[in-house]
Amino acid sequence: MALFKLLVNGRSYQADVDPDTPLLWVLRDHFGLVGTKYGCGIAQCGACSVHLNGEATRSCVLPVSVVGKSKVTTIEGLSSDGTHPVQLAWDKIDVPQCGYCQAGQIMTAAALLKRNPKPTEAEIDETMTGNLCRCGTYHRIREAVKVAADHSVSGSSKTPKTK
Repeated sequence: MALFKLLVNGRSYQADVDPDTPLLWVLRDHFGLVGTKYGCGIAQCGACSVHLNGEATRSCVLPVSVVGKSKVTTIEGLSSDGTHPVQLAWDKIDVPQCGYCQAGQIMTAAALLKRNPKPTEAEIDETMTGNLCRCGTYHRIREAVKVAADHSVSGSSKTPKTK
């Protein structure tokens, strides 16, 4: 066991865990941040996606010992009140069906829009293809990313409008 100090959602946390413990389990079991979901455990589905220094990262295979001083953002830290453009777009388009994959989908979409505020449909599909949705809401996911991109570019704090 070792003591790890992590910066998660702008707050300092500590966990005394084995260095090989996946970040996912530290977030969920030690910090009580359960918005990040366990899906496959082999970084293939995206349900566990969080931001590590702003980049979407699969937390189910990332050993806590690798995190170091990196800034971790979970779905709980994306916005304090659910007003991140991606969250607003998800609500506007009514993306979730069962909702299990949605935190990972949202985190991946938010990272995409941070590095590319106006992605093409092909860029959206390429980025989001690694996140699996068992309910098959891919068309609504794509539309919500486009709506969030329009909202992010406009800088408006109002609810995104659909085209």
